[in-house]
Amino acid sequence: MMVVRPIRASDLDALKYMAENAGVGFTSLPANIDLLKNKIAEAEKAFQSEVDLNHNQSYLFVLEDLENKQIAGVCGIESALGLDSPWYNYHLGTLVHASPSLNVYGKSKTLTLSNDHTGCSELCTLFLAQDYRHSKNGSLLSKSRFMFIANYPQRFNSRIIAEMRGVSDSEGNSPFWNGLGAHFFSMPFAKADYLSGLGNKAFIAELMPKLPIYINLMSESVQEVIGKVHDNTLPALRMLESEGFQNLGYVDIFDGGPTIEAHIHHIRAINESALFTVNIVSEAEFKQQLQADTRTHSLISNQGINDYACLLAEVDLSNEENLLLTQAMADALNVKAGSSVRAVTVSAKK
Repeated sequence: MMVVRPIRASDLDALKYMAENAGVGFTSLPANIDLLKNKIAEAEKAFQSEVDLNHNQSYLFVLEDLENKQIAGVCGIESALGLDSPWYNYHLGTLVHASPSLNVYGKSKTLTLSNDHTGCSELCTLFLAQDYRHSKNGSLLSKSRFMFIANYPQRFNSRIIAEMRGVSDSEGNSPFWNGLGAHFFSMPFAKADYLSGLGNKAFIAELMPKLPIYINLMSESVQEVIGKVHDNTLPALRMLESEGFQNLGYVDIFDGGPTIEAHIHHIRAINESALFTVNIVSEAEFKQQLQADTRTHSLISNQGINDYACLLAEVDLSNEENLLLTQAMADALNVKAGSSVRAVTVSAKK
């Protein structure tokens, strides 16, 4: 059985392994042991802290294979961006140039350095091990965050964003960086991305041009990757779009990948999730009462914070009050008969 839970100090080696295999461009998970220790410590602090939207709180979760005792993935939520260190991206805009006397009218697309997402919450640090990219494990890992947010909306901003990884090749070369950033930063893409992941973002404001950048002055190969995602990131983009996220014209300053966003109450999994009372039954009774026409693959989470747990199971959500679970499911969720759990279908109902 697979379950998503808060990260622990004992997960450091697994986190380090995932960071080393995430590749260039995965800014939020640099392969730096001291940074990873700090990330775990910050996450443990966040799960134990009171609500404080005046400072960022970093929640980090792992996907654990309970049968093999193996960590299969990681995901995170930042509660309030840009309050402890500046948050930057580019906003895509339009400038109009017109001369009525010459009968000339033209529009130019631009990139302008922006701090518009300061204070927003962010879905981040999503990585799933290659061997576990099946059986809806990616959906469980990504959408488990929505269940946590639904339980504790007061811990997050009403506006939630997600930065999607931009286009780069197998060696980590970014066309967007080579066509723009490299002209202002005397360092390769991998190093700039790594420094940003370390939290050293001051150099961005110091070196990036403050005035709008005309996109039509860039080569076609650069223009065509602006707002595009890495092939490996496309499934994650489609998943979030199906939950209500939209592209409103913001892109990453390093690789040009899109930043998508949604209002907390417009996210399907949050909006449609509901609370149920646990009813524990035997495996045989569970299978007997699970009707083929009413069972759905669903996310189920407890209502804990420090002991939060979320799993994916085929259950019947047609009863508006009670939810049948096996003892194994209840144990994985750290709940008992009569406990309250949150549940929602893993995908939109057709």
